[in-house]
Amino acid sequence: MASLTGLAANPNPNKSFEILPNPGDSVSSLSFSPKSNLLVATSWDNQVRCWEIVGGNSQPKASISHDQPVLCSAWKDDGTTVFSGGCDKQVKMWPLLSGGQPQTVAMHDAPVKEIAWIPQMNLLVSGSWDKTLRYWDTRQANPVHIQQLPERCYALTVNYPLMIVGTADRNLVVFNLQNPQTEFKRIQSPLKYQTRCLAAFPDQQGFLVGSIEGRVGVHHIDDSQQSKNFTFKCHREGNDIFSVNSLNFHPVHHTFATAGSDGAFNFWDKDSKQRLKAFSRCPLPIPCSTFNSDGSIFAYAVCYDWSRGAENHNPAAAKTSIYLHSPQVSSAYSIHPCKVYLFWH
Repeated sequence: MASLTGLAANPNPNKSFEILPNPGDSVSSLSFSPKSNLLVATSWDNQVRCWEIVGGNSQPKASISHDQPVLCSAWKDDGTTVFSGGCDKQVKMWPLLSGGQPQTVAMHDAPVKEIAWIPQMNLLVSGSWDKTLRYWDTRQANPVHIQQLPERCYALTVNYPLMIVGTADRNLVVFNLQNPQTEFKRIQSPLKYQTRCLAAFPDQQGFLVGSIEGRVGVHHIDDSQQSKNFTFKCHREGNDIFSVNSLNFHPVHHTFATAGSDGAFNFWDKDSKQRLKAFSRCPLPIPCSTFNSDGSIFAYAVCYDWSRGAENHNPAAAKTSIYLHSPQVSSAYSIHPCKVYLFWH
């Protein structure tokens, strides 16, 4: 398990440790390498940055630039290469470990909101606000396939052969990647408000969906399992309702984390319908989060989330930080008497 004791000390209420130097603007995505503790962050300052977390320290490793804000990132399964996409309507492939130069491997007609590498297909998939999903062989200039979506892509999750795309108008499009050119199923979100994030179940039998209304839906693909579906409220404080911005399954325990615009993150168990651990709120929203490959580190960004537009963004007052937290297995994942039961509808 990684030790984080050597990272920058700070007044973070959750005993998390801060990665330095800080990005110059809000963080839009965080992605750990599947092979090592290399962490990539994309930012609204047009940068893609990588830190190496080793020996209890974080060391800035490298960075590249886009022409406009970067919205999403993904790693190749061998841990050698990073993909990033954003408002410049392109996806760049960055051979990070070899020190090579990034090159454009995908293009859209509007900003690229989501990307994922699918090792079983040796393809990159990208989802855009141009209402298309595109599959790319990175050795070719043109997409292998263009899939029309009902609306703009807002969220995407892949756990082969399952892929779910969340779009505007609360559409959730389910794909079986063994037949990627045909929709497997299209459903309306079980949540009443705009989809913000998705996470496929580890067993590929369903997915989590989070909305701007502080609620998460637990949904199964098979119609015979619909009785197991439920929704629950989270990231709320009295009458104040905050967006659920990020959903991440723990790679070992298969519990999951939610992070929201209230500046809080929580750990949950969907099977027992319980909250395992609630953490203290940070002073700014958490727009994105992720676990490392063995689940020993939970990374999350604390910064302005752009939900109130550019006119309410004050860079001088809204410091951007990335924190690393070590989940305590004994308190966060094992059965103990402090669990809080979810209220579901």
